[in-house]
Amino acid sequence: MVNIKELNPEASPQAAYGARVRSAREARGWKQDDLAELVGYSGRHISAVETGRKPPTLRFSRSLDTTFGFTGTPESFERGWGEIRNGSLLEGFPEYVTHEARAVELRMFHIGVIPGLLQTPAYARAMEEGNVKRGTLTPEQADERVSVLAERQATLARPRPPTMLVVMDESCIRRPVGGAKVMDEQLRHLVEFARLPNSMLQVAPYDIGERRPFNLPINLLTMPDRSVIAYAESQAQGHLDREATFVLSALSAYHQLQAESLSQAESVAMIEQLRKGSP
Repeated sequence: MVNIKELNPEASPQAAYGARVRSAREARGWKQDDLAELVGYSGRHISAVETGRKPPTLRFSRSLDTTFGFTGTPESFERGWGEIRNGSLLEGFPEYVTHEARAVELRMFHIGVIPGLLQTPAYARAMEEGNVKRGTLTPEQADERVSVLAERQATLARPRPPTMLVVMDESCIRRPVGGAKVMDEQLRHLVEFARLPNSMLQVAPYDIGERRPFNLPINLLTMPDRSVIAYAESQAQGHLDREATFVLSALSAYHQLQAESLSQAESVAMIEQLRKGSP
C-alpha cells in the first residue's frame, strides 16, 4: 500500500501548484510515471513538485500545459508558475521587467549593490544567500530570484542590444559581497562591461556629497516609441511612473548626476585600483 501524502493547497502558491498537478493527473487516471513520460521528466521530479518539495520551472510548466491542453487558458500552469515567481520579487518589479526586455536604452543608478544586470552569477547568489540567512527569503525564493536575473540578462543579449548607461554610487564597488574571489570576478566583469560599444559606466564618488540628486535606486527606460518610463524602488516596493512631469524631472536629475560623476576612464581606473587592493 503506497502512502499518499496529503496536500494543503492553501499553504503557499507552490503548494497550490503541486495540488493542481496531482488533481489534473488523477483526473486522467495517470500515475506519476505516466505523466513523467509525457512531459519528459522523472517520476521522482513529478512527486517532488506535487508535494511542494521542488519549485516548478517555466519549461516544466509549459510541458504540463501542452500535455493537459491548458496552454493559453485560465488553468495554465505557466500562469501558476508566474504567480510563484512573482511572489519572491518586489511588488511592481515583474511589470518593470516586461518593459525592460523591450527598452532600447536603459539608464540606471544604484546605491550599495551592483546593478542586477551587471552582477555575476556568484555575486547574485551571494546576495540571495544573505537574504536566506536573514530569513527574508526561502531557499526556493532565492533560487527563483537568481533564475529571474539570469533570464533578464539573457534577454538583453540580443542582436541589437539596448544602450546601457550605468551610474553606481562608490559604495557599490567598495561593499564586499561573497568574499575576495567573488568581488574580484565582479569588478573584472564591470571593467569588461565598460568596454562594450553600447555601454557607459560611471562611478559617483563619495565626495559628490549633497550634489548627488538621488537617494534611492532609479532606472529610466527609453522604449521603441521613444517614450520614457521611470522605475524607482524603496525597501518595500517598486513603482513605475510614466507621468511626464516626474519622468522629465528624473531625466534632468540623471544628467546632472552624470556630470558630477567620474568619467568612464576614471571610473574604470578606480575599479582597477580596488582589484589591486589599493584604497
